[in-house]
Amino acid sequence: MKFSALIRSAALVTAVALIPATTSGMAQVDGRVGPEFSKLFATYQRIKANYVEPVEDEKLIRGAIDGMLASLDPHSAYLDGSDLQRLETMIDGNYSGLGLSVVMDDGAVKIISPFRGSPAEEAGLKAGDFITHLDGNLIYGGDLDEAVSQMRGAAGTSIRLTVFRPGRDEPFDVSVTRGVIELEPVSHSIADGNIGVISVNEFSRDVGADVFAAWKKIQTEASGRVNGLVLDLRSNPGGSLDEAVALSDLFLDRGRIVSQRGRARGETIYYDAETAFRGQIAEGIPMVVLIDAGSASASEIVAGALQDHRRAVVMGDRSFGKGSVQSLLMLDNTSALKLTTARYYTPSGHSVQEGGITPDIKVPQLSDPDMARRAKFQMRESDLRGHLVNEAALKDEELERDKREDPRFTLTAEELKDQGVEDFQLHYALQTLRRTAPNTVARRN
Repeated sequence: MKFSALIRSAALVTAVALIPATTSGMAQVDGRVGPEFSKLFATYQRIKANYVEPVEDEKLIRGAIDGMLASLDPHSAYLDGSDLQRLETMIDGNYSGLGLSVVMDDGAVKIISPFRGSPAEEAGLKAGDFITHLDGNLIYGGDLDEAVSQMRGAAGTSIRLTVFRPGRDEPFDVSVTRGVIELEPVSHSIADGNIGVISVNEFSRDVGADVFAAWKKIQTEASGRVNGLVLDLRSNPGGSLDEAVALSDLFLDRGRIVSQRGRARGETIYYDAETAFRGQIAEGIPMVVLIDAGSASASEIVAGALQDHRRAVVMGDRSFGKGSVQSLLMLDNTSALKLTTARYYTPSGHSVQEGGITPDIKVPQLSDPDMARRAKFQMRESDLRGHLVNEAALKDEELERDKREDPRFTLTAEELKDQGVEDFQLHYALQTLRRTAPNTVARRN
């Protein structure tokens, strides 16, 4: 896909919303910043004249740009050549590599989640793991883009990762064979009791249409009437804003889906039902949406919309809490700024930033033997250095309520394994739908 086609693509709430930068906007500079620009230029001159080794202008200018953007928030960045190509790859949804969503955490590469069915997941890598070395070379304190570039490569080649996992005393090595990551954005199955399960792994192109097709297949494959539906958005880091709206619209026939509000003219936009799909699918069928700490951005838009409209009960863990929109401001044909330009809000006016989506029923993943240890190091938006603060000024204790123990969930991973339960959150959602009469699961006081 060419960059011209990229600019015509849908907005990405987990990465970028694509809009052009106007020449007049780029040309306007507040006269009051003149003295600050003088400091910047003076610093440049001193470095060029006095640094122990000659320094290329490109390195200094790139460093200045990176520093400016890093002072704003974790999601604003400068993109050129390879970075823009990675954005293109993310939109297309296929590449050669390990299949990991990672972030830089105080100089360390931290795994947000491995993609389902990826080489990384098959190798046993988990959310919350820290990668310290690649093929024996220390990457701590380095550049995230460089680390990602090293992890990608030709399918069939291997790379050795040194991993620190919270709860273990010593780091350990994992060899992973790279594969072609053709992310399957949507998959489906039918559980006992004619309960449909639709898993959405990312919000790339045509996810709304893919979920619609999955629903049609569930209707065809079921032995009778479909008695319930689980929409699984766990470990889904987000993607296209348009696809998040389209997916929500599948299950709603009226009302607001999401709004984004920014400072600049044109950055306040409202998205309503009946704009992508007419009517609603699975009407009258009880529905559960599953989320966890890896559900971010577009996933939170869908969960928040269906929760606010009382179309579904949301279960699982509190979501990641990324409630901001990034815009791609092209500087020239080969470089751009990915700049945070707006916050988004659920239909009830709730800002997802920091706090995320709180499930109606908190269900811990008891089938994960490392759950308790890894929960102490679990990362959300509120843990990122320099994150945007929620306008409602959430207090720390309000963000920590989901860590309190629930006496209803006491089984251990070993006990669940003996019972044949490999995914407790999904198991609990299915059990809830099986014992719930139609049209009552989404009712809340």
